[in-house]
Amino acid sequence: MTNRLTRRAALGGLAGTMALAAPGLALAQSRRNTSSFSMQDWRDHFDTLGKATLVADTASRALHFWSADGSDYRIYPTSVPISEELTKRGYTSIVRKKVGPSWTPTASQMERYPDWKPIPPGPENPLGTHAMYLSWPAYIIHGTHDTRKIGRPSSDGCIGLYNEKIEELYALCPIGTQVRVI
Repeated sequence: MTNRLTRRAALGGLAGTMALAAPGLALAQSRRNTSSFSMQDWRDHFDTLGKATLVADTASRALHFWSADGSDYRIYPTSVPISEELTKRGYTSIVRKKVGPSWTPTASQMERYPDWKPIPPGPENPLGTHAMYLSWPAYIIHGTHDTRKIGRPSSDGCIGLYNEKIEELYALCPIGTQVRVI
């Protein structure tokens, strides 16, 4: 079951209710570049909640989180891949997590931008402060220092969040969290 909540409705009378129901959304209402989102029900994607569950909705540019017992549901605004060719959809899981990740260009990025070099952790790193690596190669849920990217198609395949939101989500998601990208 999918309900559509518009930004106008969220900013209207539902803003307080949504902030209580989805703490990850509270900050999103005051930032630019965030889009409207479609509410998701985990049962539309998984049989159980497992250790925890994430659904990355690339159309509405939102990441949905459910805790293992279903008592905690949060929504985070995201950046998404810049093109359909770079968008991978399907089921995966978090296989590794890293605070202060370093970034290395992928092979396809090196073909397009041969002068790109790896970037160590820090303010210039495109992965931000935290990264959760998926079972798909070179596909990561990570932070970003460039907040203009959130709410837009702007990545080479990853799902990006504000640094303060990836830090929050990082603490909530154990290794083995099931993920679906739609």
